[in-house]
Amino acid sequence: MNRLSRAVLRLFAAPRLNIREDYEKVRRMQRRLAALLMPPYRTSRWQPLSGDEYLNIPVRIFQPKEKRREDVLVFFHGGGWVTGDIDTYSPACARMADLTGCAVASVNYRLAPEHPFPAGLENCYDVARLLLDEPHRVGAADADQIILIGDSAGGNFAAVISLLLRERGHRPSNRQILLYPVTHWDHDPKTSPFASVRSHGGDYRLTNTEVEDYFDLYVPDHQQRRSPLVAPLLAADLSCQPATLVLTAELDLLCDEGEAYGRALAGAGNAVRIHRVAGALHGFISLPRFSQFVQEAYEVINAFLDDDTVEGEQPAQESK
Repeated sequence: MNRLSRAVLRLFAAPRLNIREDYEKVRRMQRRLAALLMPPYRTSRWQPLSGDEYLNIPVRIFQPKEKRREDVLVFFHGGGWVTGDIDTYSPACARMADLTGCAVASVNYRLAPEHPFPAGLENCYDVARLLLDEPHRVGAADADQIILIGDSAGGNFAAVISLLLRERGHRPSNRQILLYPVTHWDHDPKTSPFASVRSHGGDYRLTNTEVEDYFDLYVPDHQQRRSPLVAPLLAADLSCQPATLVLTAELDLLCDEGEAYGRALAGAGNAVRIHRVAGALHGFISLPRFSQFVQEAYEVINAFLDDDTVEGEQPAQESK
């Protein structure tokens, strides 16, 4: 990217917030923005599911305008494990349903700091396990049609849940889609092993300081952050994982660690596709559908959903 393009992106970077103090304010702002972005006519397409059968974890189903696939995408939202919820991600989930032709089941897991690690993770694991055992609850014919997907912190959950399903002897999902996932614990530019943390952690959508604040709220115990349940890239055994699509954003500090996780999965014998969206910032999946980044992402996602076999791929070259 040229200097002018970078300067323009910096103008639209997220305001520098103290997440540890302002997380409730961020939650309120997100809900208000989502209410403005969600067309009222889509509300009839939502099917909230909760109660004893869903372990008291709210799950909302989004049906596409045109159903083209029988798969159900079980979605775990981002927000640093601290912000975001089933309402704030409703526009993104409705768009995901329409652009894939799949039903989307959005999980409203518990948030930190009120419910720190591993509360939200266990919520999402319980829903994933239940839907793999009883896929008919979300309209799937069998477990092969249940696909795990998440963005950022939700991508972290999807990756960790797949590891947990194997470790606990449960039937895994056949596929997972990880959108710019968190896979490592260290985002300090002085000590991180990843160049993207140093290159993109101070200028754009997500900063090093914000990620560290999220970790302080989600995993206050620094020793626990090295657990594979927090940093799946540190898992000793990555074998027997679902076919995986990793989508990263070029100008995201999480870019390198997401791609490193994809390569580690491939090295352990799993089918993996890695695709970097050039010029994109962290969180781009929530942009309007006319965004070039969203269009590119869903072209890749749809190709992945259509493939019976997934070949390993290298990340796309960065734009110059």
